[in-house]
Parts: sequence; structure tokens; C-alpha cells
Amino acid sequence: MNTFKTVIHLALRDYLHERLLSACAVMGLAAVLAPLLVLFGVKSGIINTMSDRLIQDPRNREISPVGSGRYGADWFSGLRDCPEVAFVIPQTRSIAASMILYNKNSANPRTVVVSLIPTAEGDPLLEQYGRISAEKNEVVLSEPAARKLNVKEGQAVTGQVGRSVGGVKEQVTITLQIAAVLPLDAFPREAAFVRLELLEATEDYRDGRRSETFGWPGSVRPSRPRVYPSFRLYARSIYDVGKLRGMLMDQGLEVYTQAEDIETVKRLDRSFNLIFSLIAVVAVLGYFASMVSNVLANVNRKSRYLGISSLIGFSTATIIWYPIVQSMATSVLGTVMAVFLYKIAEEMINGLFSQYLSAGEYVCRLSLEHMLTGFVLTLGFAMLASAYGAFRVSRIEPSEVIREV
Repeated sequence: MNTFKTVIHLALRDYLHERLLSACAVMGLAAVLAPLLVLFGVKSGIINTMSDRLIQDPRNREISPVGSGRYGADWFSGLRDCPEVAFVIPQTRSIAASMILYNKNSANPRTVVVSLIPTAEGDPLLEQYGRISAEKNEVVLSEPAARKLNVKEGQAVTGQVGRSVGGVKEQVTITLQIAAVLPLDAFPREAAFVRLELLEATEDYRDGRRSETFGWPGSVRPSRPRVYPSFRLYARSIYDVGKLRGMLMDQGLEVYTQAEDIETVKRLDRSFNLIFSLIAVVAVLGYFASMVSNVLANVNRKSRYLGISSLIGFSTATIIWYPIVQSMATSVLGTVMAVFLYKIAEEMINGLFSQYLSAGEYVCRLSLEHMLTGFVLTLGFAMLASAYGAFRVSRIEPSEVIREV
């Protein structure tokens, strides 16, 4: 054991003594490894950012029907039982799903016509951006609607629904409390997210029927089960969108999804992996050949000293660690320098694109796990490159050294 420690000590002392050659080897490794780290960091940062945006944005999990259909309570119940479904709610006829909102409290009264969109507990869009309305007279407004009404969360607006029955125009009003206002990127059109009860009452009133829930007059609605022409549907994850789309299309439904965007990210990830793999293989093979040649040249230069070490009592099993230790030292120092250069490049790249990124997003990013993996691989390749040099050391004959002394 003491002999082994002595060989390691001698190898490191010799490595420091030839500091110029050692520095060249370290910089050579850093010159190869740093661009690979930057390339992998860009790949990881871009793909992770795009994937996070796809995963976190509930709109990418939305499945919208094309056209109208007939969907009853049994159909919705069966769909809710699917493990791929995160949220589904009926949607009434679009021609009846609108309301005029008034803000009469400001000095300059404002009016806007909004689309009524059904919501309930578990709505991914509202859970992501706002608070779901808990009462039947609460609404969540989109930013364009709130801006045109000049209102904000906590205020009240007046809703008006009109109809024409037998040539006579009628209308009812309702006071609505604003539970939240969605940001512009959540929903860019004038809309109000309301409980399904209000949406159904609006449709019934326009059909000339009464609403006992809100006290609106009209004829009695038939007792037959309600059938809806549309729905709002969200998959549990972006990876369930394709499966749900296929299931609905098997039922003869045409739907619109973001499956194309999701597949684009997947293809981009595969392309980046292929490009990175090709570049990494070429770079690693080049540096591997360079390291092997450097180790062999070093062994040839010091064969006399290594042979003398055998004569003075060092075993072959310990002497072969001489080139391996020096290669490991190069790997450690080269990796440290490469990580330092990568960190500088990472800050510069993320700084250049910071205006296009949200909080927590990066164009170039490597985790500690990635860096440790790179270090272990570099160390492994260095030991592999020095293996032939160690074999050459084991073949040195002390008798040849004696003749040359």
C-alpha cells in the first residue's frame, strides 16, 4: 500500500513538474468538453423550456369539437370515467351563449358583449390563471372584457339577456360579481367564465322558457333530459391528448387539438439528440486518439525512469498506475475548466434571450446531475485512453534499461 501511494505521489509530482505539457493537456480537454457542454445545455434548455410550456399551459391539453353534436348525461359520465380525462363540462349552443355586460358604476358607463363559457371545479384553465367562480352569480372575466368594461376583481357588473317572443322583445338582468380576471395570454377574446347553471338558464330564456334558479319568466321546460351540442374537454397530460383524440375520432367526432405542436417538440428533441450524439462521438473519438498518443509519448519518454522504478522494488501492478493517475488528473482539471467556461457561456446565452423567457425558463441549462454524468464519463474515457499506456509500462524490461544506463 505504501508503494502504491508512492507511485501516485511521484506521478502527481511529475505532472506538476511538467506543468506546461500538463496545462496543454488540460486546455485540450476543456476545448473539446466545453463546447459539448454548451451544446447539450442549449439542447436541454430549449427542449425543457418548450416541454414545460406545453405541459404547464392547459390550453395545450384542450380538445375542442369541430361542429355540433348531441351529447347527453350518459356520454359525459362515461367520458369522466376515462383516466386520460382531467376535466369535461357541457357547452350550450354558441348562438345562445352570450350576454351583454354593463358597468354602470363608472363615470362613463361601458358595455361589452361577451361569450359565456361554462366552468366548474377542476377547470385547468382557471386553476392555472385565476379563481373559479363558486357561486352561480359569479363570473371570471377575460382581460379584454375587463379592460373594455373598466372593471377589476371584486367589482360587480350587470348582465343583460334579451329575447323575442311572439314579436315582443323581452329582457332580464342579473348582477354578477367578478371573481377574477384572467391575463391576456389565458384567453384573448371577450368572454365570461360562468357556472353551467347560468349558461343553461340563458339558453332556456332565449328559447322562451323560464328559469326557476334566477326567477326569469317563460314557459315550463319539458322534463326530457337535456342534450348539449358541444363540450369543453382537457386531457390529464399532453401525452394523453393523442389517445383521447383517437378515441373521440373512433366515435365519429371531429376534434381540434394541439397534437401537432406536441409532436413537433418530440421531433425536435429527437433531432437534437441525434445531432448532439454525432458531434459528441466525433469530438470524443478525436480527443480519445489525442489522449492515447499523449500517454504513449509520455510513457516512451519516461520508459527509462519507469524501468529503474522496477529495479528499485516497485511492482508492475503499481507502476501501471503512473499514466492512469496523470490521465485522471488531466480529466479532473480539464472538466473543472470546461464547466467554468460553460458557466460563462450559459450566463451570456441566457442573458441575450432573457427578454423572450419567463421566470424559471432558460435557453441554456445543465443540472448538477448532467455535469456529474459528464465528469464520470470523461474520467472513464481518460482511464480507458491510458489503459494501453499502462500496458506498455507493464512491458518495459528492466534489462533494457540497464543496457541504456
